[in-house]
Amino acid sequence: MFIRTIVLFLCLSTTTLSAQSLIGKKAFPIQLKNPTGKLVSLDSFSGKWVLIDFWASWCGPCRLANRTVRKFYPAWKEKGVEVLGVSLDENQSSWIRAIKKDRISWPQVNSPAQWDSQLVLQWQIERIPTTYLIDPKGIIRAMDPNPESILSFISTK
Repeated sequence: MFIRTIVLFLCLSTTTLSAQSLIGKKAFPIQLKNPTGKLVSLDSFSGKWVLIDFWASWCGPCRLANRTVRKFYPAWKEKGVEVLGVSLDENQSSWIRAIKKDRISWPQVNSPAQWDSQLVLQWQIERIPTTYLIDPKGIIRAMDPNPESILSFISTK
């Protein structure tokens, strides 16, 4: 059991370190459809701080994280931080039901190719939920930032 725990820790640490290498780099383009079928691009948030939240309706931890984002979203938005939810749901109706059930009010898009999408490879998504904080110039500034720290993070940059 101890050896399994160590191996799991090393695997998760490697994943985080790999994705952490994106910090300081230009954000990859995102252009996907929202629930109404309209294309939404990360570029449309240019000049704003953006928290990109990769999630899925079938992911329990993601659904819990939606509650946390819902709690902090009004304060973030007031300070100029937008959230862009990027779902990895293959089933669009499950995704839309989750948006309604979780009372998500921030912009949402869907990547129905799930784990096989170019987006997942570029952003080095190996687990969800995963979030990235993007600055107004489009530079990745943090991975999985603590929700309480986002406002203090943007005020120091």
